[in-house]
Amino acid sequence: MRKIIDSVMETIVFICGILSIVFVALIFGFLLKEGFAFFKEFGVINFITGRFWYPVSNPPQFGILPLIVGSLLVTVGAAVIAVPMGVMAALYISEIAPKGVRDILKSFVELMAAIPSVVIGFVGMVTIVPIIRMTFNLPTGLTAFTGSLMLAFMAMPTIVTISEDAIRSVPWAYKEGALALGATRWQTVRRIVLKAAMPGIVAAVMLGIGRVIGETMAVMMITGNAAQIPHSIFEPVRTMTATIAAEMGETVRGGMHYRALFALGFVLFVITFIVNFVADLFSGKSKK
Repeated sequence: MRKIIDSVMETIVFICGILSIVFVALIFGFLLKEGFAFFKEFGVINFITGRFWYPVSNPPQFGILPLIVGSLLVTVGAAVIAVPMGVMAALYISEIAPKGVRDILKSFVELMAAIPSVVIGFVGMVTIVPIIRMTFNLPTGLTAFTGSLMLAFMAMPTIVTISEDAIRSVPWAYKEGALALGATRWQTVRRIVLKAAMPGIVAAVMLGIGRVIGETMAVMMITGNAAQIPHSIFEPVRTMTATIAAEMGETVRGGMHYRALFALGFVLFVITFIVNFVADLFSGKSKK
């Protein structure tokens, strides 16, 4: 009976693994199918390097360079804020905080991950946007910096939770060996614990960045939605995800604008794939 159960579970796991690959391939194929006609008519180079996104002008202009720059600017800004703070918070929770404090902080961090993005966007629009506008004396607080702050807040729970699990999974014998050789507590954490947990930390960072890249509602509310190439992080921007969400309901099915949004989704899919692929390479090197 036990062998039968094990065989059934192995089959189920195998089928689920194959289905996940099939689903990703189908999504890729669907985006490519809808966007290929647009690429054939408009041109890939013109689409990616174009500086203007005016889909309803005459003639329409479909340049996504401002959208790519806006997405990268918000993502990099959020990563610069969230990664160091998230890793340090994970180190504190796992290595320094007393047990009672650790349990409270971990529960609080996990609850933060359950906050809907629209709520975070609303809170940012009501509180952070006026503060940014008055602090930096800007015409508007709807900027890429504001989006980076709120997206960093959204990415931190993922980074903290997974990084803390990776740090706690480091064998205690590694720490005992370092301390026995005369290393201080900080040296043990920096040279032993962090290096041993690096694959898990890299995975946590990439999952956090993945959420930032794919976020839609919050960036629609607090980044200004200006399809222009910004000269600084304190200017309004528009991301690729916000463009798809805002305009898909207004397009004519099968039209040029409709196909352009699918082509934009295909570019976003490729960028996400490249980020995950690079992360997997670094993770493999860290394991070695």
